[in-house]
Amino acid sequence: MKSTPFTEKHIALGAKMAEFAGFNMPISYSGINDEHSTVRKNAGVFDVSHMGEFVLKGEKALDLIQRVTSNDASKLIAGKAQYSCLPNEEGGIVDDLIVYCLEENKSYMLVVNASNIEKDWDWISKHNTENVEMHNISDKTCLLAIQGPNATKILEPLTDIEILNMKYYTFQKGKFAGVDNVLISATGYTGAGGIEIYFEDKDDNADVIWNTIFEQGTPKGLKPIGLAARDTLRLEMGYCLYGNDIDDTTSPLEAGLGWITKFNKDFVGKDILVKQKAEGIKKKLVGLEMMERGIPRHGYEIQNKEGEVIGEVTSGTQSPSLQKPIAMAYVNISYAKIDIEVFIKVRDKLLLAKVVKMPFE
Repeated sequence: MKSTPFTEKHIALGAKMAEFAGFNMPISYSGINDEHSTVRKNAGVFDVSHMGEFVLKGEKALDLIQRVTSNDASKLIAGKAQYSCLPNEEGGIVDDLIVYCLEENKSYMLVVNASNIEKDWDWISKHNTENVEMHNISDKTCLLAIQGPNATKILEPLTDIEILNMKYYTFQKGKFAGVDNVLISATGYTGAGGIEIYFEDKDDNADVIWNTIFEQGTPKGLKPIGLAARDTLRLEMGYCLYGNDIDDTTSPLEAGLGWITKFNKDFVGKDILVKQKAEGIKKKLVGLEMMERGIPRHGYEIQNKEGEVIGEVTSGTQSPSLQKPIAMAYVNISYAKIDIEVFIKVRDKLLLAKVVKMPFE
């Protein structure tokens, strides 16, 4: 298993550790409900240094990004970021990612999922026919996500960058906790507000930044948070997790990601997605709320009242904020309307659920 620059700190803090995407990662510290609530109500720190980062440079960098991603990266100016995905030739999703514009038309950073680093690198390289300069900086990049409504207020004294009013999906580079060249981004995977900070793993940067954040934040209730709460937080928001809710066989249109699929440019898989849009999708990712007691889990079968299989749960949990069981699932399009009732097979029982809007409330 690989380690992040913070692995020893997690172990020293008594985190429950487990393998995730090949890394030894903290799953929980004080318990999932406490950590979840900390992020929703105050602020918490996630080590997400296992994520992948690629830098693409040169005159043809934007052309390459436009061809391999679904969103329109030509709209990006320096200091702006964009959620997107890498479609495959069949209209499925190689990965979802964030594109950061470091220098307009010249330099970009792509942030990809930890489990897909090699796959994504090979995919983009395969389409790099114009010799765009590519650097995989994943192994030397630290990434901490400080999330929650009070995150920026707590961290404001540590940087000259104006983080309190930083607009969503924008970023700046500057000094943080005395370390130069830190990229601070108003992004995150929790829906609770906050920032993510990227910096190079060199000298004692990781120690300095981690220690300074907790010296500043611990008296104000800031806590370290594990991947288990990250999952419940993103699920309440209806954010997709690659490998669960989206993969090589699901299209962005089926996954409700039509808003990041722009047909005003050419990209891999465009023809299939244009056809899918014209003809209509056959299945759709929806939110489900249980009407009977039982927790839906990934892979659970969904049936209609006639007993026909009409879908499958992709993510499910007992929502810590809402105190009820929720799920995301693909269902046949005729069952995708709000308030339609379906049955989820939990162990051997068929339990009633209904389609609801996401984010869950």
